[in-house]
Amino acid sequence: MKTGGIVSVILLVIVLVVQVSGEFVTCPKRGSKCFLKQLKCPSQCPLTSPTDPNAKVCFLDCNSPVCSPECKNRKPNCSGRGAACLDPRFIGADGIVFYFHGRSNEHFSLVSDLNLHINARFIGLRPDGRTRDFTWIQALGILFDNHKFSLEASKAEKWDVEVDHLNFSYNGNELAIPEGYPSVWKSANNEIKVERISSKNSVIITLPEVAEISVSVVPITKQDDRIHKYNIPSDNCFAHLEVQFRFLGLSSKVEGVLGRTYQPDFQNPAKPGVAMPVVGGENKYRTTSLLDTKCESCVFSPSHKEDSLVMDYGTMDCTGGSSGGNGIVCRK
Repeated sequence: MKTGGIVSVILLVIVLVVQVSGEFVTCPKRGSKCFLKQLKCPSQCPLTSPTDPNAKVCFLDCNSPVCSPECKNRKPNCSGRGAACLDPRFIGADGIVFYFHGRSNEHFSLVSDLNLHINARFIGLRPDGRTRDFTWIQALGILFDNHKFSLEASKAEKWDVEVDHLNFSYNGNELAIPEGYPSVWKSANNEIKVERISSKNSVIITLPEVAEISVSVVPITKQDDRIHKYNIPSDNCFAHLEVQFRFLGLSSKVEGVLGRTYQPDFQNPAKPGVAMPVVGGENKYRTTSLLDTKCESCVFSPSHKEDSLVMDYGTMDCTGGSSGGNGIVCRK
């Protein structure tokens, strides 16, 4: 056998061994119970970067009191902490569900911290007889350091799963990320990474040492329309975003519709036992555009540094695979 053939066989054996035996993950965060421990991924999710986009990935939560690798889906979990889905239904760091309606065609700050600012553009409609808009998140504007990134769901008359409905921009320029899994784009100095987690309409955005954001585009279905009486028109399926945020560290000054729930002394005003606890704050968090950092309660100041961080109550993973985070992946 020629040398090239021998090398190919060896590489194939290595890949098969990893797939069978699983990867090892560790956490580089000092003070974590898992610090620098090499831990084997579970058999249910042996890989951090599976070839199957629907497979669960292995991750290790540096902040969990239980030092054990776990399995997770990469698409947004609308029932998990940091989620923003539906009409917008949020789940804060405290695990409490609340709704924030805002207004259609306006922008609101979801997270405003010293080194990170995230706005959302709402779309919606108001059927006759209603006193407020039905609203959904159509776009995200993400600002960090001196960079600006945006992604939005393009308008669609009818939903087609074979069409990608995501548009991206970075620092004012349109960004083309090829369809297909896995397809990955990184900025020149790796300040941000965007990875497709399915061939179309789902991505994970990673800001190293800052945040991980899972995003999927979904339509309003006929069933949703019937149940909630949205009165969706025939020429617009209101394609919108389902989002889940995981933060590596936020300052104690963090603000925003969702960000305020990460404050160490936050008391959630959502009324317990109410089917749809609505929390206000439109005037406090309204911005003039998707990439504007000014609002009544916004605190974004990228030149300011603060040592004291508030961790994300165990929702951020520290693996170094496709699921983001800032850990180390060890293969054996």
